[in-house]
Amino acid sequence: MKHNLDILFEDDIMIAVNKQAGVLTIPDRFNPNLPNLVALLKKQYPDLIPVHRIDKFTSGVNLFAKNAESHKLLSEIFESRDVEKYYLAIVDGIPSPESGRIDVPLAESTVTRGKMLAHKRGKASTTDYKILKSYRNFSYVYIRIYTGRMHQVRVHMQYLGNPLIVDPLYGNREAFYLSEIKHKKFNIGKFQEERPLLTRQPLHAEKLVFTHPLTQQKVEIIASVPKDIQATLTQMEKWIK
Repeated sequence: MKHNLDILFEDDIMIAVNKQAGVLTIPDRFNPNLPNLVALLKKQYPDLIPVHRIDKFTSGVNLFAKNAESHKLLSEIFESRDVEKYYLAIVDGIPSPESGRIDVPLAESTVTRGKMLAHKRGKASTTDYKILKSYRNFSYVYIRIYTGRMHQVRVHMQYLGNPLIVDPLYGNREAFYLSEIKHKKFNIGKFQEERPLLTRQPLHAEKLVFTHPLTQQKVEIIASVPKDIQATLTQMEKWIK
């Protein structure tokens, strides 16, 4: 895996990176040698501290403070929910209604470690969604989260009945193939094996919007849609009418 950092924004107190899917935000507890942004960035910014995390297989905007003082300022913005957080996702089915709010508490599973559940004993969690484009059995959705619970988008879309098209934990597949789009029009050689279009959850942290704690200017950080999600959408546009 390449470790070329895609810097989206940088000033005296912070740096935002477009995280690749498959790279961790922080070091893994059991294997600190796994690729992670903190280790990569600390070579240049030794006092760096992550302001928030996104899932290993989610791509997109990941924000870091350059020191402890900056971290305090930026963390206060996140904790007070003065940050607008937007995501893009491809989900199964057509959400109904076409746009809406999911206001359902989320709690950690007491059975499966690392899994979250929609449950009344959980913490308040709010997600807005809107269909950008629907493709017969799939939808491309724009999502805003108001809380930052673990796996929030993935669990809330599952709760709605429209899990991400690839999500071994909350969805129906471990990979997504072109044959699911082309059906009878799909042909492959006798001894060839079909390669997947997507091997990770199609979830992208597209944008962060907040007021800079020092300058009071509006900061808008955007990460472009990654190639694997774009390639899947291109095939849906081509074959699903």
